[in-house]
Amino acid sequence: MGDRLRLAGVRVQTERPSGNRRHFLGAAAAALAAAGFGVGCAKAQSRTTLPLDRPPTEGNLPPLDGAIEWLNSAPLTAAGLRGKVVLVNFWTYTCINWLRQLPYVRGWADKYKDRGLVVIGVHTPEFGFEHNIDNVRRAAKDMGVDYPVAIDNDYAVWDAFANRYWPALYFVDATGRIRHHHFGEGAYEESERVIQQLLNESGANDIGPELVAIDARGAEVAADWDDLESPENYLGFARTENFASSGGVLRSSSRVYAAPAQLRLNQWAVDGNWTFESDSVVLNDVNGRIVSQFHARDLHLVMGPVRQGTSIRFNVLLDGLPPGAAHGYDVDDQGNGMLSEQRLHQLIRQPMPVAERRFEIEFLDSGVGAYAFTFG
Repeated sequence: MGDRLRLAGVRVQTERPSGNRRHFLGAAAAALAAAGFGVGCAKAQSRTTLPLDRPPTEGNLPPLDGAIEWLNSAPLTAAGLRGKVVLVNFWTYTCINWLRQLPYVRGWADKYKDRGLVVIGVHTPEFGFEHNIDNVRRAAKDMGVDYPVAIDNDYAVWDAFANRYWPALYFVDATGRIRHHHFGEGAYEESERVIQQLLNESGANDIGPELVAIDARGAEVAADWDDLESPENYLGFARTENFASSGGVLRSSSRVYAAPAQLRLNQWAVDGNWTFESDSVVLNDVNGRIVSQFHARDLHLVMGPVRQGTSIRFNVLLDGLPPGAAHGYDVDDQGNGMLSEQRLHQLIRQPMPVAERRFEIEFLDSGVGAYAFTFG
C-alpha cells in the first residue's frame, strides 16, 4: 500500500497512484512537503478555499461500488444518493487523527440525518489487522459509528477519489457534485457551515446556525498541540525511526535486545526477546518491555495480541513509577492493563504541567504485536 507520511492532524499516503481526475490532491501533498513537513508530525491541514456562501465545485461523487462490504446499511450508490447531501469520511480505526475528528462526524450524522444529510464512512485499512471486517465491525460499534460504512479493503473507493489522507472529508451537494474537502483534523466550524449551506441549497427546512455540541472522551479529546514535541513513530522495521537498543534492528528474526538506561527525547527501545516484522515488533517471550522518551500530554500505542482470542497482561511505568494521575484511558493508576483487541490504546495522559518523561510498558505474557506510537 506504499509508505505514508504522518503529519499532525493528517496521515498522508505517498506512493499509491493518485490518478488524473483531481490534481489538487497531489498539489496539497506538495504544499505540505514544501512547508518542511516530512515523516513525523506537523499541524498541516488542507481544504478548498471558499467563499462559504458558494462553495466551489471539485467534480462529481465517484462510484462507491468498489467497497467489498457495507456496515449499518445496504450498499449505497452515487446515483441512489442524488437528492441527498453526502459527507464522505475516509478513516481507519487506529488512526489517532481520525479518532479526534470522530466526535464531530458522529455529531453531524446524528444532528442532520433527518434533514437530508447522509454520512458515509469509508474504512480504508492501514495495518493488516484492519482488513479483518470483524475488527472493523467491533470498532465501529465500540466507537458509536452507526452511520453507513463502506469496507474499502481493496482501496477501490480510495483510488476512485484519488484520496491520500486519513482522515479526509468530502462534501457532496444534492446534485452529486463535490463542493468542498478537508484533510486532517480541525476546521470543524467551517465544515459544519458547509454542511448547513449545502442542506439549505437542497431545500431543507429549519437549518439554523447552531453548531453541534460534542462529547469527546479518551483518545477522542483534541491534542495538546502546544506541549506536543514527540512525533508519531511506526515500530516495524520498514518505517521506524530513533531505535536505540544496542545492535539495531534484526529483520524478521528473533533476538534478545537490551534497552539502554538513558534515552534521548523521541528515542525508543525494546528489552527482551522480540522479532521485528515489516509493520510491527512482536514479543516472543514473557516480560518483554518497550521504552520511550517522549514529551506530550498523551501517549498511545497501537498494539494487540497477535493471535485472536488471547489476552495479554501489561504494566506501565512513568519515570520508573506507576503513572498515578497520569494514567491513560486504558490503564489504571497503578499502570495495570489487559490487551484483548488490536487497536489504539491510550496509556498516558499527563496532567499539567506536561514534561518530558520516560515511558515503559512491560508485557507479562508473550504474543503482543506493537505497531505505532502516537501522541497528543
